[in-house]
Amino acid sequence: MPANTSIAPARKRQWGAERSTEPLPTIHVRPSDRQIAMSRLAIVATVVFWAIYVVYTILRQFIDNGTQNFRFTTEAVSYVIVVTFLTFSALMYLVARQGALIRFRDHVRVPRAELDRHFAQNHSSITVLVPSYSEELVVIRSTLWSAALQEYPEMRVVLLVDDPPFPTDPDVAAKLDQARGIAANIMEALSEPRSRFADARMHFELDSMNEDGPSIEAVRQLAYQYFWAADWLETMAEAEKIEDHVDEFFADQVLRGLSEELALVGTALTAAADQGETPALERMAELYRRLDWTFNADITTFERKKYASLSHEANKAMNLNSYIGLMGDSYDEEQTPNGLVLRPSPTGEFVIPDSDYLLTLDADSVLLRDYCLRLVYFLEQPDNARVAVTQTPYSSFRGAGTRIERLAGATTDIQHLLHQGMSYYNAAFWVGANAVIRKGALVDIVEIENIGGFEIKRYVQDRTVIEDTESSVDLGTHGWSIVNYPERLSYSATPPDFGSLVVQRRRWANGGLLIMPKFIRQVRERRARGERVTLTEIALRTNYMTSIAWASFGLVFLLAYPYDSRLLSPVVVLAAVPYFLCMGFDLRRFGYRFSDIARIYGFNLILLPVNLAGVFKSIEQAITVKKIPFSRTPKVKNRTAAPLLYVVAPYVIVAFSVITLARDVIAGNWGNAAFAGLNALLAMSAIVAYIGIRNSIVDVWIAMTGWLFVPVKQKPAASDTAPQDDAPIDWRSVLYRGDAEGMPSAAPTKKPRPAAPTTRKGA
Repeated sequence: MPANTSIAPARKRQWGAERSTEPLPTIHVRPSDRQIAMSRLAIVATVVFWAIYVVYTILRQFIDNGTQNFRFTTEAVSYVIVVTFLTFSALMYLVARQGALIRFRDHVRVPRAELDRHFAQNHSSITVLVPSYSEELVVIRSTLWSAALQEYPEMRVVLLVDDPPFPTDPDVAAKLDQARGIAANIMEALSEPRSRFADARMHFELDSMNEDGPSIEAVRQLAYQYFWAADWLETMAEAEKIEDHVDEFFADQVLRGLSEELALVGTALTAAADQGETPALERMAELYRRLDWTFNADITTFERKKYASLSHEANKAMNLNSYIGLMGDSYDEEQTPNGLVLRPSPTGEFVIPDSDYLLTLDADSVLLRDYCLRLVYFLEQPDNARVAVTQTPYSSFRGAGTRIERLAGATTDIQHLLHQGMSYYNAAFWVGANAVIRKGALVDIVEIENIGGFEIKRYVQDRTVIEDTESSVDLGTHGWSIVNYPERLSYSATPPDFGSLVVQRRRWANGGLLIMPKFIRQVRERRARGERVTLTEIALRTNYMTSIAWASFGLVFLLAYPYDSRLLSPVVVLAAVPYFLCMGFDLRRFGYRFSDIARIYGFNLILLPVNLAGVFKSIEQAITVKKIPFSRTPKVKNRTAAPLLYVVAPYVIVAFSVITLARDVIAGNWGNAAFAGLNALLAMSAIVAYIGIRNSIVDVWIAMTGWLFVPVKQKPAASDTAPQDDAPIDWRSVLYRGDAEGMPSAAPTKKPRPAAPTTRKGA
């Protein structure tokens, strides 16, 4: 049965889920010098303990006892390799963490007045692209609203609907029509504040032309406009239907957050008027522009699959590429036998404006109000002229209703920390959930090919399902860099059940191995240009792209093979202690429990088959050179059934660990026995907490019986008349395609040709 099958009943809030819905602060807590020093000490301790283990455990065995036998030598070499790779990944965590702490310590937020002053003189345009495929309507709506309420001068928001445009199922067609109408509904809702603040700004600018400075009454009038905007947003927030913690976040942080900020400005203006003082005339103009810009987004919808001239490849990258390739031109729509096509025309009625920047935003992501303003300001600083992409790696919505969503959210927040640290070493990657991209940088890396007579442009690579990672390497090859902005300004949904998490994590594990050769070529080209490429950057990027592969295989070796007890040493554990301690402190700093490090370990154990499946898919693609279809993470209110393999495999891990435990106890191999017992305990706890015994039984039953049920296909209505030999041909199709596909039968029959037309003499 498909992995994205939705089953009833709807999810209920679980015991052990997250209670608080309060998000982490936008500005990271400034770390102390002691924290940074301890972080540096953790890096040193990890390296020292690993070196001690290799020298005093492995080398000592060979020096004291010689090579002994081939089996022991093989075990020793393989064990050192596994331990070294796992220690390397732990070390990269600590190195990235160190960079993040330094960035958080040094970050100084740009005051709001400086942002307003900058954009009063620089009106760079931005287009927000929201790719969507079979998304829940409430998810799309929240994302579009969070984009529409960005405080930005010139913004266009485009929902890229990728569903089949002409569904035959009435329910699917009705849902698609509703998705198409969301943009128009938001535009209609914004019409009142849009026209109000545009008029208010125009009147102020006209009045200010005849005045030396703003009057007290003008200040009070501006304050009233801000209070009106705050009340409008508060009214909207109160009318929101709250069903889960994501809805609550949207109402409280997006709508009420902006409302409170605007009300604060109104309060400040009122205080100035009460004290008989007024802001400068230019500052008043900036505040009017801010209101106008906040409610002035242009929101529309685009469907690439309506057009035969655009790529229909089933992945997010080509959905984005299709629209980006059309930007900055006008087109005529032409109906052909193959379908509707777009032809460039200087006078075409279908116009797609160009823009200086693009914001790619997943349909399940939400932005805080000043995301675009701050990130574009960052890109427009002179020192950042070669920065192609900036983003705030997304954080998780707090208040998760299930245990697995809470723990997956914890790993998401840990990843946010690591991505911030990688920026410190110039090793950041574009994370596709949200990012502001310089359009000129994409033009630098575009690949153009001709397919079926139409020009297809690839700005974002679609060779793998982690399109953002490969495009990051392409940008680096062309001299562009990527920087993560050190604040929390974006949030994205976390899979709430094991079935949807399987889809997401399997996709994440697929593709890194395929990109590594391209990264190696990038390093060579950059060094040939005289650029400095540090070993730290290379190590962090390599770990990011390939660590899932070696960590998964390494864990399999440790679980499956009974290594000689002489290879075990407490020093190996000591080498891992700094990693686990630092992660525990990070989890606690982010509002989780220190003990979640054990839960995350068990969580990773049950995801081991998922990660291995993604790695094997990469190997399969490398051999077959065939693209792997993009699998969308299901976002539904009900639970998503998991495939049979990923439900049964965790139980196999537990069973094998128990068998290994018993075998090692009998053999007196106490180190391996302790490791096997810990794995069995944590994996079983993870199964109970994050998959569920009952859900496992249900998913196995669905997988075992699903093949018995075959959907009934409606037979086409029988024709009353048999096909005639002289049936008219589809002449448009013949003239367009130049083949016999427009004929009434597969093999065109030879018919007498009409006589040549005659003309009269003297005509």
